[in-house]
Amino acid sequence: MKIASGDDVLITYALGSCVGTCIYDRGANIIGLSHILLPNKNAGDNNLYKFADTAIKELVRSMTAKGALVSRMQAKIAGGAQMFTNATIKIGENNQKAVIEQLNKLGIRIIAADLGENYGRTMECHAKDGRVIIKSFNRGLRDI
Repeated sequence: MKIASGDDVLITYALGSCVGTCIYDRGANIIGLSHILLPNKNAGDNNLYKFADTAIKELVRSMTAKGALVSRMQAKIAGGAQMFTNATIKIGENNQKAVIEQLNKLGIRIIAADLGENYGRTMECHAKDGRVIIKSFNRGLRDI
């Protein structure tokens, strides 16, 4: 998880089944990015940033500490792919659902998403204007 402002750009690589969550407050010009690995915190794992149910709350808490307001926050999310066609556990789909649930609980509107399918993504979040660029092998660039 990282927070930025000004001309900074936050990037997370290799979003397969993971979900990148980019939250932006245009009024405060603050952007935050988390890379969610799993839907729910595991007992014994104290890394809050890996799990949707803890990372998003922590991202929002950190952003508000820097002057952002939840009422102005908007989210863009990407990833949550089904990377292995024979997998019975749908980690990507579960991650998607958990991220969306947490954002809804916090009252943060999702304004764009690039989710699912079977390919990885890189997510680039621009603090200056809230723009998010998704890069995918053989799929080019996409603004969301």
